[in-house]
Amino acid sequence: MTSSGAPDEPADFRAAVESLHAARVRREIEVGPIRPPQRLAPYSYAVGAEVRPPDDADIVPTDSQGSAFGRLILLYDPAGQDAWNGTIRLVAYLQAEVEAALAMDPLLPEVAWSWLSDALGVPVGESATPEESSSRVVVTALGGTVTSTTSVRYGDIAGPPRAHQLEVRASWTALSSHGLDGHLEAFCDVLASAAGLPPAGVTQLGTTT
Repeated sequence: MTSSGAPDEPADFRAAVESLHAARVRREIEVGPIRPPQRLAPYSYAVGAEVRPPDDADIVPTDSQGSAFGRLILLYDPAGQDAWNGTIRLVAYLQAEVEAALAMDPLLPEVAWSWLSDALGVPVGESATPEESSSRVVVTALGGTVTSTTSVRYGDIAGPPRAHQLEVRASWTALSSHGLDGHLEAFCDVLASAAGLPPAGVTQLGTTT
């Protein structure tokens, strides 16, 4: 993951992109650069992430069809934007297939948002990292939505008759161009939770016959 290296790229933007390189994500998640949006900010960069089996080493496609995938977009505006309360904005989107019982749980949106809040070190119901926090990332102006949907397939369409998806859309402002590896790691933590992966370092036992 690298920026274009163009001479007109501001140093802070290059530093922000480069800081993503230090991110350490669990082996079940494949991360790679994707095409960023062009009109949201003067400078932008994006990565895609997808939960895959350990032996699947294919490149992450721009439009993934995996059971759990997402993208994290880095926006940089040297002049800043009032809504951002800063110059660096991160925009996250993830989608994951979930089981019917979980999809029907009325508390699913609150639980999913708590995954993101916890990963970013922001108390649920708040929009910024507390000043006294020891969180690995510091953010402000956090906001977003959580959507749970059910799709019913009819006719000659492959796939299960019913599918349930969880979508999380969020954005927040990073207070520094350095340390964005922690933001990407937090995003991947949320993706892992949405995909139902066990906690990092925990081996999930297979079924026995």
